[in-house]
Amino acid sequence: MPKHVALLRAINVGRHTVKMDRLRSLFEALSFDDVSTFIASGNVLFTTARAGSPGLESKIERHLEGALGFQVATFVRTPAELAAIVQHDAFSPAIVRNAHALWISFLKTPPTAEARDRVMALACATDDFRVHGREVHWLRRATSNEAIVSGAALEKAIGAPMTARNITTVRKLAALGG
Repeated sequence: MPKHVALLRAINVGRHTVKMDRLRSLFEALSFDDVSTFIASGNVLFTTARAGSPGLESKIERHLEGALGFQVATFVRTPAELAAIVQHDAFSPAIVRNAHALWISFLKTPPTAEARDRVMALACATDDFRVHGREVHWLRRATSNEAIVSGAALEKAIGAPMTARNITTVRKLAALGG
């Protein structure tokens, strides 16, 4: 059965706290197999015979909202898709090494041309962006406290829900799923 990784938005942020054993049991209730979590920020690995990210995303979102009482935007990728994201050099390795962090923002669908333009217009001395498929590679040259662009501003520019993970987490998820 194919492996998948669900990246959940707003799990264990603010007032939405969900223990990982409960999250695993919620995914198992969907008849997913080999369910595991990686760090307490909403990363769930699982296998299922069902194919297709949009269908899986909708199924998970409906189930989590019913069980938890709040919406949980869900972004599903295969381990191969995560590996391709890691391999994509949106920025040169030297630039990434000298930056504070590289974040990957996950979207459900590729952004429109207008949304891409709005994202690219956010680029500044502390933040730079590259849109590639259903992801936005976000280079942060400064800490979150010093940065000019916030996650909320990026999401507003995209005009759709997103969730972000640092490149180290994406690498580990790709390795765990492979």
